[in-house]
Amino acid sequence: MNFVQPIRDPEKIQQIKGYLKVKNERNYILFVVGINTGLRISDILKLKVGDMKGSHISMREMKTGKQKRTQINASLRRELKWFIDEREDDEYLIKSRQGSNKPIGRSMAYKVLRDVAAEFNLDEIGTHTLRKTFGYHMYMQTKNIALLMEIFNHSSERVTLRYIGVNQDAMDKAMIKFRI
Repeated sequence: MNFVQPIRDPEKIQQIKGYLKVKNERNYILFVVGINTGLRISDILKLKVGDMKGSHISMREMKTGKQKRTQINASLRRELKWFIDEREDDEYLIKSRQGSNKPIGRSMAYKVLRDVAAEFNLDEIGTHTLRKTFGYHMYMQTKNIALLMEIFNHSSERVTLRYIGVNQDAMDKAMIKFRI
């Protein structure tokens, strides 16, 4: 299994958003939902339009089976408004072109992210990149690792720091400064 990284550069995130918004609105929504909620890709893909109309996303996580309630922040609310206004509540948010009302698959989500990675010369990108990007930037803004650990349902702060790539950043910085 490849280890994927968060997208650390806020400017790069804005460039990707601009690119996706013009190229494919569905893929744009996939990206902004992922980086603004921290949900796993399997949970994002099962969301329906109606799930996005309240102040929170309430769902049962596919991986853990646990109930989860996630606030929809103002930024995501603005991005969603134009996308969901003309759609039916029971329509999948990230809808496939195959079938009448089916979500894209995990492999298609991976392909979307690989295409973005190729366009923006990003390495170590995968379906967890969106969740890790959320986590990385939430940590950088709040420095509240306990909260992030709770959001991700991780067993320790160490696991969360490694997951979002903060430990890797610290190791890289130390190695750059290291002299013998």
